[in-house]
Amino acid sequence: MGISVGFEPLPQWLRVRAPSGEGHARIKTLLAEHGLNTVCQEALCPNISECWAGGTATFMIMGAACTRGCRFCSVESAAKPGPLDPNEPQHLAESLAALNLKYAVITQVARDDLSDQGASHVADCIRQVKARNPVLIVEMLIADFRGDENCLRAVVDSGVDVLSHNLETVRRLTPWVRDRRSSYEQSLAVLRRAKEMRPGLVTKSSLMAGLGETEEEFLESFRDLREIGVEVLTVGQYLRPTREGRHLTVAQYVPPSKFEEMENWAKDLGFLYVACGPFVRSSYRAGELFIEGRINALKLSKC
Repeated sequence: MGISVGFEPLPQWLRVRAPSGEGHARIKTLLAEHGLNTVCQEALCPNISECWAGGTATFMIMGAACTRGCRFCSVESAAKPGPLDPNEPQHLAESLAALNLKYAVITQVARDDLSDQGASHVADCIRQVKARNPVLIVEMLIADFRGDENCLRAVVDSGVDVLSHNLETVRRLTPWVRDRRSSYEQSLAVLRRAKEMRPGLVTKSSLMAGLGETEEEFLESFRDLREIGVEVLTVGQYLRPTREGRHLTVAQYVPPSKFEEMENWAKDLGFLYVACGPFVRSSYRAGELFIEGRINALKLSKC
């Protein structure tokens, strides 16, 4: 999801500065050198200035085109995006090593056109990143793999530390907001099965506000995620990425005070970490710091 500029009036709390600085330039150079993509650019993320200036980026693997056509997303859609780059896992590992990170976030486009939907490529990326830097904590934001458990197992067994999959919106709005191959129940099943496959795996999800949902519907989604063991939740404002007809208009701009209220609802339900705010996105730096601390504490407890 990305920020609308010039065609929808934005409240004052949704103004952002243009990206700049040494960190921003460094990441742009790495991307160009290794032919990599970031979801920061493809999804027009409003936090790109803050994150890139601090040396943080969310790398998007398997190309810049997705086989899904979700109505909130600015990533290009294509039925057959083209072949995967066999060198991408190595280039990704090299780039993350060069950034000298403690916590890395990787996301993917959906590749329904591939026999395994790209699951083996995702797993290879994670393995090579971890081999290059074993102490690096890797969060992988995955597609739903159409519920295929073999695909999910490949990623879960790759050594990933945090498995993230976004519910995106409430149950009622899912058929309108997401691609027809996605479903609310399928997303819940992916998160539930990942936890069953590896009980110690940290699971995470995200929702968008401002699509016409009600408070009761948000609470239902929060409860559904907690019932399947999801520990980390982020909620942010939906911002229309372009004027294209497929992109949904914003139903409402949710004020910061309402996000604070939602955060309290989620904390009361027992999520270990919650971030709710207009600019909060799936990859959120404060959340990464929390998860890093928790995973390191778990590692120490096993020593």
